[in-house]
Amino acid sequence: MPLNNTPLPSYKADFLNACISAGVLKFGSFTLKSKRVSPYFFNAGLFHRFDLLRIIASAFAHTLAAHIDSSSLDFDVLFGPAYKGIPLSAATGLELAALDAEKFEKKDYSFNRKEAKDHGEGGSIVGAPLKGKRVVIIDDVITAGTAIREAIDIIQREGGQLVGIVVALDRMEKMPGTGADDDAAPRPSAIGEVRKQYGVPVLSILTLNDIIAGLTGIGSEEDIRRMEEYRAKYKASD
Repeated sequence: MPLNNTPLPSYKADFLNACISAGVLKFGSFTLKSKRVSPYFFNAGLFHRFDLLRIIASAFAHTLAAHIDSSSLDFDVLFGPAYKGIPLSAATGLELAALDAEKFEKKDYSFNRKEAKDHGEGGSIVGAPLKGKRVVIIDDVITAGTAIREAIDIIQREGGQLVGIVVALDRMEKMPGTGADDDAAPRPSAIGEVRKQYGVPVLSILTLNDIIAGLTGIGSEEDIRRMEEYRAKYKASD
């Protein structure tokens, strides 16, 4: 599904097209962990082919570089939480260096072990040390926020300073509530909660708004209608 006439920037359009072509982004009816029935499903774990890894890494790099160009953000280390974040952070570093070698090729990346190593160099961090460094997390999604908070705890415990987070997709939907009023009560998204709690930018390659905009006039009208209805029903207050 070529997205030739989309209003999206080319890197977003290329990423969205790759997501659809590779089945990373699917449309239909999907029951989520929250028990909500979503008209779309995103699985970044399917970016395991090298051409697809290059596309998502390039999109991460463009997203981060664009924000750096328009703000005072800078970083020393890209951090990839185990496990999906590991290849994403490394590949994103390569793409950033290709975008602007002078600005990015001397930056570092690192990731955590799920279990600390008690021999050799030891510890739970592989790659660049985090102490005293400005750190940006690269990961696929923030769903409930539990995993990203664990990654932030690791960075802080190692003496690093979190300065930003970049994820592949922002669903822009409010966190699940409790009881029968889940659909009606206004609530922030998990990304909004993380942004508020830690006071750092949380960027995304794509948002639900981007998906709808990119498909308008090109994709299935039924798919677009169902996503618009889902957005209206579960839109986050942030």
